[in-house]
Amino acid sequence: MRYRLTFVAGLAAGYVLGTKAGRERYEQLKKSARQVAQNPAVRNTAESAAQQGRHFADKAYHVVSDKVGDRMPDSVTQRVRSLRERNAHGAGADDWGTSNT
Repeated sequence: MRYRLTFVAGLAAGYVLGTKAGRERYEQLKKSARQVAQNPAVRNTAESAAQQGRHFADKAYHVVSDKVGDRMPDSVTQRVRSLRERNAHGAGADDWGTSNT
């Protein structure tokens, strides 16, 4: 019984100390991630990647629609049409929270 009590006490102490250290490390990682995300170079690179992705998706849609023709599902054609209209009107943000800056 003494060994079980010692084991449980050690487990409890390890848990308490581990969660404290884990929380501090989590806060450090969170702070570092926030700093990286707020870096203008990272934001510009992410925006460039998003714009290129939209450009390639548009090209892929045209290639597929040329091959598939009128068999494209209505949901896809409506979504693409709404994205084009939004981009033509200069909307500020897309579904992923990026801006067109």
